Amino acid sequence: MKVAITGGTGFVGKQLVSKLVSEGHEVYVLTRTPNKYKNDTRIHYVGWLNKQDEPEKELPTIDAFINLAGDSLFGYWTKAKKKRILESRITVTEKVIDLMKRMDKKPSVLINASAIGYYGTSTSASFTEQSKSGNDFLSVVTNQWENKAQEAERLGVRVVLARFGVILGKDGGALPLMALPFHFFAGGKVGSGLQWVSWVHIQDVIGFIQFAMENDKISGPLNVTAPHAVKNHEFSKTLAYVLKKPYWLPAPTFAIRTVLGEMSTLVLQGQAVYPTIAEKYNYPFQYPRLETALRDIFNKSNV
Repeated sequence: MKVAITGGTGFVGKQLVSKLVSEGHEVYVLTRTPNKYKNDTRIHYVGWLNKQDEPEKELPTIDAFINLAGDSLFGYWTKAKKKRILESRITVTEKVIDLMKRMDKKPSVLINASAIGYYGTSTSASFTEQSKSGNDFLSVVTNQWENKAQEAERLGVRVVLARFGVILGKDGGALPLMALPFHFFAGGKVGSGLQWVSWVHIQDVIGFIQFAMENDKISGPLNVTAPHAVKNHEFSKTLAYVLKKPYWLPAPTFAIRTVLGEMSTLVLQGQAVYPTIAEKYNYPFQYPRLETALRDIFNKSNV
């Protein structure tokens, strides 16, 4: 397949590109700075979002379009930061749809990144793809983001809204920060420890995306999470066990809120989200259990 990707140089994007290429697909990475990268026979870097760029003239017929772009959620959520978080996602998705409109033949599928923040937070409720959205900042962002992506359906394009959970990997995402206190023998639960962590191994994220690309029965929301969400205190205990570090020093809620501001909702609140669509279509989870996932990431055996 010929696959176009935005955000292809980020944490998820780099690993997705590598996996697709290893399986014989041809990948076109849309980037503002194509000259920073070297093309080869299966990876092509195409300029876009600059005034002079005309990516539709450089792209062949594209089978699948994957949109992973958006400003990072990490950082103090000032008004300006929140504006960038929202506008980067809406603007890039709008540009993706505009690009598809200019293509003579449309892709068969658009897989658009989203987030489980769509559901809001709860320590007692659980959420599936059928659940309604919440009303906090991340819920508003993801709702608008998904609404924009679904405009591609008017072009006859199947749209998959990939709602990513907390992605676990060694070279990016939240896990390196989560593990840092444990490396310094200062790890423990975060806040109350009762907040849910709906996690997913980076290799399953790649697997979900490929699964959705190839299965034309999948459309609309797709929760990209492992089937076993855990409470933060369980996550932290498991992380300590795998790293062979003590679990004893909790990070108090007031301190996290003081340091992180509104962004503290990412670590102090959560939601139990379950991948019912993936299970319905028999997605073969590589890492359904947390301990196995963490052992793989940190190269730790059971011994």
